[in-house]
Amino acid sequence: MGSLTTPSSDRRATVSLFSRLRTAQGQADPFPLYTELRSRGGVSPAPWGGLLVTSFDTCDRILRSGDWLEPDKSWRDRQGHSTRWNAPSAREISNTMPALNPPEHTSVRRAAGGFDRTTIQRMGETVRELTDGLLDTVADRLRDGEDEADFAALVSEELPVATIGAWLSLPSADWPQLRELTHEQVYTQELLPSSSQLARSDVAMAELRSYFMDLIRDRRSHLGDDPVSRWIQTWDAREPDRDKADEAVYFLVLFVLLAALETTSTLLSTTALMLLEEPTRWDLLSTRPDLIPAFVEETLRYDPPIHVISRVAAKDGSLNGMEVRADDMVHLMVGAAHRDPVAHSDPEQFDPHRPTSHHLAFSGGIHYCLGAPLARLEAQTLLRQLVGRLPRLALTRRPPRAPRVAFRRLLRLDVALA
Repeated sequence: MGSLTTPSSDRRATVSLFSRLRTAQGQADPFPLYTELRSRGGVSPAPWGGLLVTSFDTCDRILRSGDWLEPDKSWRDRQGHSTRWNAPSAREISNTMPALNPPEHTSVRRAAGGFDRTTIQRMGETVRELTDGLLDTVADRLRDGEDEADFAALVSEELPVATIGAWLSLPSADWPQLRELTHEQVYTQELLPSSSQLARSDVAMAELRSYFMDLIRDRRSHLGDDPVSRWIQTWDAREPDRDKADEAVYFLVLFVLLAALETTSTLLSTTALMLLEEPTRWDLLSTRPDLIPAFVEETLRYDPPIHVISRVAAKDGSLNGMEVRADDMVHLMVGAAHRDPVAHSDPEQFDPHRPTSHHLAFSGGIHYCLGAPLARLEAQTLLRQLVGRLPRLALTRRPPRAPRVAFRRLLRLDVALA
């Protein structure tokens, strides 16, 4: 893959940088390392081939351009069957909507529908009720004499799976299993997954396929007023082969679950962390609840749930003066681009007063995240109710992070009554 070369000294420096990114310290605070990477230019060669992009404007341009594609099934085939791109879990994820290119992507997205204003309004009441109950759990835990509670486990991990589980009419008894399988499968989407991580993803993805194919076959016997039933009817009208129709519905349900759980739970934990680690921010939102949407957008800029998005070149060309061949991959270092001083003034400062908090947390162009309105709804609802109901909540220690580079996740978020 790729035709790019880099001097050995630059290559060693980049390898060292990514080695540090993979440490616990690097995962806790990758931003100084991103600054170092940006200092080499907005576009630089990756030691394993392809390019690393840290310029915000260049990342934004690539996401919106038809000259840059998802690494889809055909691209993965061209990489060879022994590569990480053809691990069972990687091939499975390549069938979901975010990994498709036009015209297939256009067709599937049209079939999926979306979270329009009416749907979001209907879900809003569910999210408010769920958030109330989850914050009750935190308050009860702390009032019953426990010194602290894990906010991530009690709230951030629960709200997304309960919200999407209720919407899809999934049995609540299955939610914990689905949440854990989602955490495991994400390694196949990481920047540089290890063989053991890919193996965990393979197992998780196989279990998800089995679960959802059984669910879809069962749902066929009693269609209702739920998204899965509607997708079954949509694909039956498109595809005469029942097995192929069921598989198409499975990939839609799989995509919705993965998109709704992993990144949203991270957004909720990170938003809560931004609030907890600086008491003046809590005071600000208490007196200015109108700033809550801006606070969420600034969180998405400051520390987005996904720090790396990958694309491949559709044809030979150049990028910022560097030669690119068709099929070369670029890694958009979104976490670094969000701190690009060319795009954002004083980018290291968390500022909910920022006039416009432009970010790429939901990708861009035709692959702009379908679930962005729902993620925003959950984060804003949580902030609004958290500030009003638990004004004495305090962070007890810095939270540990999952061993990832691209997909951020707080493993715990321990809080106590101040």
